[in-house]
Amino acid sequence: MVGRWLGNRRNRMQGTGHLAGVPMPTGAGVLSCRVLDPVNQPVSHAEFAISDAVGRKVVSGGADPFGSFVATVPAGEYRLAVSADGYTPYRASAAVGEGAVTSLGDLTLQVAEPPALPEPGDWEIEPTHSSIAFTARHIGLARVHGRFNTFAGVIRVAEQVDRTAMHVVIDASSIDTNVKMRDDHLRSADFLDVDRFPTLEFYSDRFVHKGGNRWAVTGALSLHGVTRTVTLDTEYLGIGNGMEGEVRAACRATTELRRDDFTVSWQTMLARGIAVVGPSIRVALDVQVVPKS
Repeated sequence: MVGRWLGNRRNRMQGTGHLAGVPMPTGAGVLSCRVLDPVNQPVSHAEFAISDAVGRKVVSGGADPFGSFVATVPAGEYRLAVSADGYTPYRASAAVGEGAVTSLGDLTLQVAEPPALPEPGDWEIEPTHSSIAFTARHIGLARVHGRFNTFAGVIRVAEQVDRTAMHVVIDASSIDTNVKMRDDHLRSADFLDVDRFPTLEFYSDRFVHKGGNRWAVTGALSLHGVTRTVTLDTEYLGIGNGMEGEVRAACRATTELRRDDFTVSWQTMLARGIAVVGPSIRVALDVQVVPKS
């Protein structure tokens, strides 16, 4: 896969142009397009997915710095889906011929309406429909997945949303990887040392809008007796209503923590020099909040 612009709707190419002289695999052709915003600027962070006629994904990837995308695919009928943060998704169909270069030209993405923000006031995490999960690498191969089962949090939404504050408290002993022996070890002094440090806490009063439904939530995380600045890459999902009609808001967020930053430094090496536990932990939050009663 390469990333080079091939043309626009006025010079749609079928086996001619910049790539006409480039050998292609037998039975293959090339599909290309360029993605622009409403003022004709390239959308360099656009993501593409090409599926066949029955909906199976064939290839996916991102645009180059000029908003262009080029893929070699078996000749046939395809559906192209284009997405980018802050824009309405775009879908198109294309027929790619053997040995041909098919350009869909310039595709213009329209700016999406951002989802409505929560009303100012205090909102609390609804734990039944929320999760705080993590993933760690084991012996450089498999990933171990876990979660914290007990947590609480309040978000004070300000009139100016960037001044919103959040405080989350997690019960360290509620760590759960579905293996009791491993969980007992994670609670021990080798890792979380829950007898000395019974909670993890995150406090933030900095919400930065990154465009569309993306936010950066920066705050202080206290873990294992150490406090560090952490930024959550957050996707705001909007407002909805529960089964009883109650208003709720939702978001997803991720971050990566290095164990050494929080002095969670226990380590054992295998005979061939591979660490039993990886140096970083990936954290993923799915959160729903409701107005605090």
